[in-house]
Amino acid sequence: MLTRSDLETAADFVHARMAPTPQHHWPLLSAATEAEVWVKHENHTPTGAFKVRGALTFMDWLVRTHPDVPGICTATRGNHGQGQAWAATGAGLRALVYVPRGNSVEKNAAMRAFGAELVEHGDDFDTARLEAYRVAREQGLFIVPPYHPELVRGVATYAYELFTAQPDLDTVYVPIGCGSGICGTIMARDALGLKTKVVGVVSDRAQTAKLSVEAGRLVETNSANTFADGMAVRVPVQEAFDIYSKGAERIVAVSDDAVADAIRLYFTATHNVAEGAGAAPLAGLMQEREAMRGKRVGVILCGGNIDTGWMRQVLAGETPHV
Repeated sequence: MLTRSDLETAADFVHARMAPTPQHHWPLLSAATEAEVWVKHENHTPTGAFKVRGALTFMDWLVRTHPDVPGICTATRGNHGQGQAWAATGAGLRALVYVPRGNSVEKNAAMRAFGAELVEHGDDFDTARLEAYRVAREQGLFIVPPYHPELVRGVATYAYELFTAQPDLDTVYVPIGCGSGICGTIMARDALGLKTKVVGVVSDRAQTAKLSVEAGRLVETNSANTFADGMAVRVPVQEAFDIYSKGAERIVAVSDDAVADAIRLYFTATHNVAEGAGAAPLAGLMQEREAMRGKRVGVILCGGNIDTGWMRQVLAGETPHV
């Protein structure tokens, strides 16, 4: 677990390399949800998503503790890979990144632009992850897992910023993919001694985290076919499960239609672009609107990296299908 001192040190390190992101109260969102809504704008980071924070702290730890490592290897649906490529190449390291076939074209282009050597393998994230682990061992690269204490230490800085700016939030909604975001939020809340409830949000097409919490053990799913690709995970991560299964108030599942509605609401109410996982917390709040009426609520807009074609469909009133 993290202490307040850990958070302050990590925040100082991250803020020396990127500006803190804002948290804004948007009246039109509050009107739509009937709650006082505060949006944490992680779509405003240098890579358009929260993952870059963890990449910075992880890479700093890696070069200090493994000075002879030639590079890193990891798997991603896009935002993790952008952050890792940016941080690794900035440290003079090779960045080999695996994605599944059919991955976001624009996220792939962004990863290459940040310096990634991109390889497409398998039909989903979890298959690509297994291949990344195999190749990392074969080529002597350092594997960057989806969950690592040094990643979470950086990721937690967004929650530290939010909670220090708005310490009296009743509830915060956070999306769950592999779990670094919700774990960082829980750790920051606990380190600051707050009572804020943390609600995890998953896609109803990728419910591994929700099913695992309900079963009290890790539960894999057969598929994770959602256009909210940041949450498209079939296999839960034990280290993350150990934290969110105890620290989250509950986990809710939202449909792709609800996510598309939330993307449209973000655009019309705030003129911000949200990707599927970024809009999922707002979809979760809308789903629980009656219970949250009149309360001060935070939603994590964790990323804005949605492909143009999908955004065009969403603004036309459609839901993208994968």
